[in-house]
Amino acid sequence: MNIVILGAGQVGSSVAEQLANENHDITVVDLDRLHLQRLQDRLDIRTVQGHASHPDVLMQAGLEEADMLIAATQNDETNIVACQLAHMMYKTQTKIARVRGRSYLEHPQLFDRSENSNALAIDFLISPESIVTDYILQLIEYPGSLQVIDFHDGKLRLVAMKVYPDGQMNHQPIRDLKQLLPASVKLRLVAIYRQQQVIMPKGDVVIEAGDEIFFLSETKHIPTILQEFRKRRVKPSRNIMIGGGGNIGFHLAQALEQDHQVKMIDHTMQQARENAEKLDQTIIIHGDIADKDLLIEENIDEIDLFIAVTNSDEANIISGMLAKKLGVRRVIALVNNQSYVEMIQLNGIDIAISADSITTNNLLHYTRQGDTIKAVTLRRGAAEAVEVVAHGSENTSKIIGRTIAEIPWPDNITVGAIIREEKVIIAHRDVEIMAEDHMIIFITDSSSNDALNELVNPKDSSWLS
Repeated sequence: MNIVILGAGQVGSSVAEQLANENHDITVVDLDRLHLQRLQDRLDIRTVQGHASHPDVLMQAGLEEADMLIAATQNDETNIVACQLAHMMYKTQTKIARVRGRSYLEHPQLFDRSENSNALAIDFLISPESIVTDYILQLIEYPGSLQVIDFHDGKLRLVAMKVYPDGQMNHQPIRDLKQLLPASVKLRLVAIYRQQQVIMPKGDVVIEAGDEIFFLSETKHIPTILQEFRKRRVKPSRNIMIGGGGNIGFHLAQALEQDHQVKMIDHTMQQARENAEKLDQTIIIHGDIADKDLLIEENIDEIDLFIAVTNSDEANIISGMLAKKLGVRRVIALVNNQSYVEMIQLNGIDIAISADSITTNNLLHYTRQGDTIKAVTLRRGAAEAVEVVAHGSENTSKIIGRTIAEIPWPDNITVGAIIREEKVIIAHRDVEIMAEDHMIIFITDSSSNDALNELVNPKDSSWLS
C-alpha cells in the first residue's frame, strides 16, 4: 500500500516505522528536517520537508498515487485541511485525521459523511484524548488489570495482569488454572512475560510471582477471573483523584463523577473554572499536582486511585510516585517518553500509559487489509494481537477444515480464541477452523507476521498439488 503520513512526531514516526516494517511504501512530510533525517537514517522511506497542508507539498509527497493519507501533525487545522485537499485534488481513497480539539469533537456532525454530504472529507477521525480516556476507563472497570483490549465489538477481551506472591496463580502450572475457576468460566492464557523474556504458555509451565500474563476470555467472565486469581479481593476504586484538567482529565471526570467520588487538581485557573462550570459532582482544586502539602490537605491517603494526565511526563511521574508514597493504592500515569518507562516500573507507579502508543495502535487498525481486521501492539511493540477472518474454502485455504493442531502455525504464535457466528470458542488443539471464523491470534515476534499471512490468506488450489 502507498501511504503518505503527515507529521514526523511521536505518532507519525511510530506509524511510519510499523508500516515500513510491513513493506508498505511510506512517505513522511514534516517541517522539521532533523525529525525527517532521523527517520530516514533507520527506515527505508521517502521524506518531504514542508508544510503538510500546502498543495505543492502534498503533490511533492506523491499524494496523487497514494492509497491512504494519515494526517497526524500536532495541529488539528493542518490535519483537517490536508484531508480536504486530498479529497478535492486527488480523491484519495482513505483519509485519516488526528483531531484533538474539544470544540471540534463536541460537533460530530462536522465529520459524519453518512448523515451530511457537506461534512469534512475525513474517513476516519482519531482523537487521542478520547481513545486514552476509554482505555483508562477499562482499566478502572477491571481492578488489577494492566491492559485491556476489545475484540469483535467487545464480546471477547484480552487482559494483562501481574502475578503477585500472595495470588492464587503463583506456583501453579498452566494446566491447573482451570481448577481455580468456576466450571462455566473459560479462558486461554496466550503469553507470559518473565523478566522481559517471553515464555510460550504450555501446560507444564509454572507461573511465578512477578510474571505478566495475557489471557483471553469472554467479557462477562473477566471480573470473576481477576477476582479468583488474586488471594485478596481487589476493591473497586471508589475515591479517585485526577491530576490535570485538560481534555483527558475532563472526560474522565465526566464519565466517573456519577458513580465515584472524584477530585480534580488543575494548575491553570481558567481551565479549572471552565471545568467547574461543566462538571456537576467533581470537586475542582486549583494547584500543583506535585505539591505534597496540597495532596495531604486533600486527604490523599483516602484516595483509591490517582490518575496523572497532565501534558508533562515529568509532572505525571513525580506526582504519581508522591501519591503512592503518601498511601494511594493504585496509580496510573500518562507517560509518552519511552525512556522513562523502566524507571517508572521500579518506582511504584502501577501503570504507565502512552497516548502516542495508543493512538498509533488505532491508526494501524485502519491500515490492515484483507483478512486481518484488527491488530494491536502490546508491551510497547514487543508483541501483537490480531483478529483474522478465515476466508475461502477447504479447496483454497490452508487452514479451513483442519484442526488447530493440524495447522503448521509459525513459531511464536498462539491461537487464543475463535468467534463463530457470535459464539466464543476458547481455542484448543481439537477445534476445527471453519469458513468465516474470526481467530484471535497472539504473536510474540513480528517476524512471524509474513508467515502467518501466507498461511491464513486463501490461495488458488495449486498449493494442494
